[in-house]
Amino acid sequence: MTDIDTTYDLLSVGAHPDDVEVGAGGVLIGLTERGYRCGIVILTEGEMGTGGNAEIRSREVARAAEVLGVDIVRTFDWGDTRLEDSYQHRLDLAAVIRRTRPKIVLAPYPHVGHGRRQSHPDHVACGIIAINAANLASLKKADLPGDPHMVKRIFHYFLPPRVSPNFVADITPYFDQWIKALSAHESQFLNPGKAKDYIDTLTSMARSFGLQAGCKYGQGFYAVEPILVNDIMTLVKEG
Repeated sequence: MTDIDTTYDLLSVGAHPDDVEVGAGGVLIGLTERGYRCGIVILTEGEMGTGGNAEIRSREVARAAEVLGVDIVRTFDWGDTRLEDSYQHRLDLAAVIRRTRPKIVLAPYPHVGHGRRQSHPDHVACGIIAINAANLASLKKADLPGDPHMVKRIFHYFLPPRVSPNFVADITPYFDQWIKALSAHESQFLNPGKAKDYIDTLTSMARSFGLQAGCKYGQGFYAVEPILVNDIMTLVKEG
């Protein structure tokens, strides 16, 4: 955990110790390699996961963070499978946002999916808490330490089936390092007791996002507000 006051370009919020790696890990690797400072906040200890426990998962996320090149800004213990939006949770996360002052916040998509592949309730709650915390962090009269801070943009990952990304980040150059970060979570993704090959599944998802956007591997995000572009030629710029 990072205790010093540090300004970050981007803060990524996840409900569980591996969420940020799964949904945005490749993007974070690319940003840190380009000199941006990125931090992650985890809202639960992941103690209800099929593999591992809170202590094991804490060690795994620390190893993954080293691969990503990010800081673990804060880990809360708000209850795996019991995560709920509350005013106190909003305040606690808003205090972190004021302290770190990110330009961008990444958080899970804040609405449940439909059909067989429902969104995890913790992911939905995490997205809602992040939105509300970002709002509180900007209010002068909020009962919070530090100066108000307005996050410029919130982008969502973990999109349910009915929601298509409205932008995809190319992670092809960072794919191998991303897999290394995922593999740091051995209890989740390299657990022989699990029948499903999660690394293969996540690779397929990255290929799917990449195919949609015209690259080999991508990670998809949803922006609620339109993205302002000053020069549309940057949208077809190579490299």
